[in-house]
Amino acid sequence: MPQVLLVEDHDMVAEAIGRALDQAEGITVVARARSIAEARAQAHQHRPDVVVLDRRLPDGDAINAIADLNAAGARVLVLTADANASVAARVAQAGGAGLLLKSSRLDELETAVRQVAAGEAAFGPGLLTGVLERLSSPAGNPLTAREQQTLVLLAAGASTDEIGERLGVTRNTVRNHVQRVLDKLDARSKLEAVVIARREGLLD
Repeated sequence: MPQVLLVEDHDMVAEAIGRALDQAEGITVVARARSIAEARAQAHQHRPDVVVLDRRLPDGDAINAIADLNAAGARVLVLTADANASVAARVAQAGGAGLLLKSSRLDELETAVRQVAAGEAAFGPGLLTGVLERLSSPAGNPLTAREQQTLVLLAAGASTDEIGERLGVTRNTVRNHVQRVLDKLDARSKLEAVVIARREGLLD
């Protein structure tokens, strides 16, 4: 009978999720938190089996809290508004047991909670394959050789035209390479992609 800690800062969303899980046979929501700090405290106090964790919280990216929640004896299921293979791999690397889109049905969330409580992985459709590919790639690098070259040139401050000239490709091709780099690194801008790449050791 899984006991759940729900971590969600939006009251209406939390109420809907909490009601659905409480109505599910054998699942009990034992506490709710609205921030990462509160989640850590509640997890150590209540020792839940599963933490349903909103990714974006007022005090930061909740993926960074997964290790602490695991240390409290909980398995973590992350909820997010949008996700790709890069985000899913980050969750897995941090020790998360699953990742589900907020657009999923409530019965899919219930199923995911049961899977996580049973020690299984619960990644949304299409995400698990991406996780396996990301984690099995050399040094965890999700980029192709050409995308890596594009990233290195971005880090050097090269413009789209300069990248195209160096790689011998058209502007449109450069834009495609850049967009794939952003998608794979879960970045919203070229600068953020470079920052993430340096943090993850993808750039010297």
